[in-house]
Amino acid sequence: MVNVIAPEPMRVHVTPEILDYVLAHSSVTDGVLLRLVETTKQRFGQQAGMQIAPEQGALISLLTRLTRAQNAVEVGTFTGYSSVCIARALQPGGRLLCLDISTEWTSLAAGAWAEAGISDRVELRIGPAIDALRELPRQESIDFSFVDADKVGYSAYYDELLPRTRPGGLLLFDNVLFAGKVLRDSDEPNPAALRAFNDRIAADDRVEVAMLPLADGFTIARKL
Repeated sequence: MVNVIAPEPMRVHVTPEILDYVLAHSSVTDGVLLRLVETTKQRFGQQAGMQIAPEQGALISLLTRLTRAQNAVEVGTFTGYSSVCIARALQPGGRLLCLDISTEWTSLAAGAWAEAGISDRVELRIGPAIDALRELPRQESIDFSFVDADKVGYSAYYDELLPRTRPGGLLLFDNVLFAGKVLRDSDEPNPAALRAFNDRIAADDRVEVAMLPLADGFTIARKL
């Protein structure tokens, strides 16, 4: 019997040139989003790094459409890039609940919603997201959620979102690799919390999970 060694799967090293090629061949940005990126950089400097990457936005929009989402929740809105991607892709009559703690950041988001013509689809609540989530009806009514907020809170947000998500609904989590720091045995609060969260969700038999090495790490969970 001949032992056959399976070849290693092909993985491309994502150089800046490869990323440019990817973006040029994806449905990623338009004038609204491009202006939002530039205004965020001008107003918030290094904090603009909290904005999702364009390729993430394209995937978020596609997944929102594929789930035919009508009821969506976003935890951590910042200046609005991801909320525009979600709200545009909702089914007719769909609604997006945005949760954030900053009126300064979300004032920019509100302008983008107006420019994109989606203000009527978006509800913004300012304050601790965990409190807002706990106030939601405990029904399996959420089709789609995206979490990109304080990393220490991910597990608590998951606890509130999953029971309220319909079977087949999606839960997305950003920054799950945290610049690779999740691989290190560190006591830093964010990487430690994300390591625990990543282990937990990967072992949860209530969901099927794919973690992607996209941007700073992107987990997609589908409720069974």
